Amino acid sequence: MQTTIRFALVACLASLPASSCSFIFPPDSHLEPTTAGPDYAIQGEYASTEPPFGAQVIARGDGAFEAVLYRGGLPGDGWDGSPRIATAGERKTDGRLRLTGAGSLTLVGTALVGAGPDGETLRLARVERESPTTGAPPPPGAHVVFDGSGTTAVDGAMDDRGFLQAGATSRESFGDGQIHLEFRTPFTPEGSGQGRGNSGVYLQNRYEVQVLDSFGLTEKDNDCGGIYKVSAPAVNMSFPPLRWQTYDIDFAAARFDAEGNKTTSARVTVRHNGVIIQDDVEIPGPTGNGASEDPSAGPLYLQDHWNPVVYRNVWVLPHGHPRVPPSTSR
Repeated sequence: MQTTIRFALVACLASLPASSCSFIFPPDSHLEPTTAGPDYAIQGEYASTEPPFGAQVIARGDGAFEAVLYRGGLPGDGWDGSPRIATAGERKTDGRLRLTGAGSLTLVGTALVGAGPDGETLRLARVERESPTTGAPPPPGAHVVFDGSGTTAVDGAMDDRGFLQAGATSRESFGDGQIHLEFRTPFTPEGSGQGRGNSGVYLQNRYEVQVLDSFGLTEKDNDCGGIYKVSAPAVNMSFPPLRWQTYDIDFAAARFDAEGNKTTSARVTVRHNGVIIQDDVEIPGPTGNGASEDPSAGPLYLQDHWNPVVYRNVWVLPHGHPRVPPSTSR
């Protein structure tokens, strides 16, 4: 069955437009926590305050796991920036996760308990973080691209849960502005790299801020939060898959003179789950498959990369309106 589905995907990609293949995906992609299996219940974030430590546990399929330990706490929440400590483990027949290598930790209930990398005693409780901008309402003057009520402002499709599928383009074009959106990647434990929840937010259909399940990975320019092939995020703020995440983006479009020559490159600041990961970064030109640059405005495009990534609460506040503090929540 798995071979058949993947063959169908290859055939589809070879013969049809991308929009026709949007949601054909490998059978190991899970869309809801309730049906994601026992490994999903283990994957996630764990933390302690005494001593301060964080851990991100990543499912790799069929009971195999990797884990990353952080001194000081989780990324964006205490991590002191010291080298990550990698370890690995597996789900045993009793259902417990056991990590060995850098110390020895066992999942007991909802806590990782045991010895840390230097032999210290650790008890890391499971935590489920939420972005401080989750559910941020569109402020006065904002253009609502998608709010779950329909697709009148976007060329795209909703799924049966009321979420916006990847592959959507705003019907309106934008210049400078503040963009808010929320996204969710699938749980694809046997996937890797760009095949694990891949999408992207194209500003003016020109410049991509990558969307990917990069939970627990080292920062790269083609991972979640990266300006594709231009700038890696300062810190990987990815939450586990199937958790809603936020981008709050300040965008300044490229400038052109009267003859149409570019005088200033586009610039962008990106907050991922409330933390600045790209700080006023210059984008020298279109990224990936971005449209060519010119003085015109452009739409917001949510890339379809044949992965079941979904979006919600998408709005754009053009510059010139009172700005919204990015920490503002519901």
